Amino acid sequence: MKKFLLLTFGSLGDVLPFIWLGQVLLQHGHRVVLISRPDFARHVVAAGLEFKPIRNESCADLLADPGWSQKIHATRLAYQYAGRVSGEFIEAIEEWMSEHGQPDLMLASSGCFGARLMREKLSIPLVTVHLSPLQISSIHAPAILIPAMRWLRQMPFWMRKLILSRPNPLGRHAVAEVSRHCLKHGVAVPQDLDKEWGQSPDGVLSLFPDWFARPQPDWPQHLLQWDFPMEDMGRLPLEPALLAFLNEGEKPVVFTPGTGNVLADSFFAVALELVQKLRCRAVFATRDLTQLPATLPAAVHAVDYAPFSSLLPHASAFVHHGGIGTTSQALAAGLPQLIVPMAHDQFDNADRVERLGAGLALGPRGFRFKQALPLLMRCLQDPGIRLRAAACAERMRQRADTEKLEMWLAQKCKRPQSQNTDLT
Repeated sequence: MKKFLLLTFGSLGDVLPFIWLGQVLLQHGHRVVLISRPDFARHVVAAGLEFKPIRNESCADLLADPGWSQKIHATRLAYQYAGRVSGEFIEAIEEWMSEHGQPDLMLASSGCFGARLMREKLSIPLVTVHLSPLQISSIHAPAILIPAMRWLRQMPFWMRKLILSRPNPLGRHAVAEVSRHCLKHGVAVPQDLDKEWGQSPDGVLSLFPDWFARPQPDWPQHLLQWDFPMEDMGRLPLEPALLAFLNEGEKPVVFTPGTGNVLADSFFAVALELVQKLRCRAVFATRDLTQLPATLPAAVHAVDYAPFSSLLPHASAFVHHGGIGTTSQALAAGLPQLIVPMAHDQFDNADRVERLGAGLALGPRGFRFKQALPLLMRCLQDPGIRLRAAACAERMRQRADTEKLEMWLAQKCKRPQSQNTDLT
């Protein structure tokens, strides 16, 4: 039995894939501990995994920032938060090791800089886990952080190479905190966080299939590409009131702005307008029900959470933000989707869904009634979109045996050559 530490932060959509990874390792007889924010404890424990919380670091202020849904500004906030919690992850790893010794392997999201620092300091093997294609830079097929980046694909190769070889300017929002901890622990300070620490030299695991993002020549050679993890606590049954609503009429359109979005008042106001115009039924899903219009008609049912793997088979279409977990659930359900991207990987995910023909996406002007109405009507009425969405669902059913994944991870437990530079 080997000891694995899984480390991640962000919204529930960032934690669920690591819960899935933990369950895979647990099923193969290993000890698994997931380290993250305290508010995810119940999800982790319910999945049968051990949980180690970081210090009670709340991200409520981050999620409440209006810039969280504003393209580049949102990514800047994410880097700031990643830098801010790097020390908390270091402390959690050290506390766990004081009782249990060194883990055989750490698996961490690319922004979990505390895990990478501990790899450099103590030579603990580390696998970087990427949940979406945006997290792997490629000159051959540039991902889309913002809509304007589509022009990169039209440029000559040499120009793309020149532009993408430059340091990511957003990394500077985390580097001060990371540098402080590097100096404290006697680890060489990275000059470029993304290029030096974005991919662990021990291994990279991408949790999305090759038909969603084709492998590129400049991806890391030590990368394993796998299927979508598809964990959404689907073992929990749908609430009786929701199940009764689903059974009493035509299939509804499901609307959600994402688990981390607490500034979605306007999203649901437009959603209600669309529902009333189309005279359809709908489910509004948001963890903060105060974002909903004060009065909802009987044709709309609101829930703070419902596993999409259980809910979406009952739906006619899905309107969502384009997070990778939500997108993969729509693909698995074979459901036409209208994506309303706001930031992070969402524009890139939306672009890939459109190229698959399984859905449509709104442009940078955002979720507005006049722009959304004809697109949602197409999702509901276009047989071609529905046919291509069904083809994606068929692909999703063809999943590899996790034994190969477990064997690959077990092979990564060999201790790497330390890159530590003592600065004390």
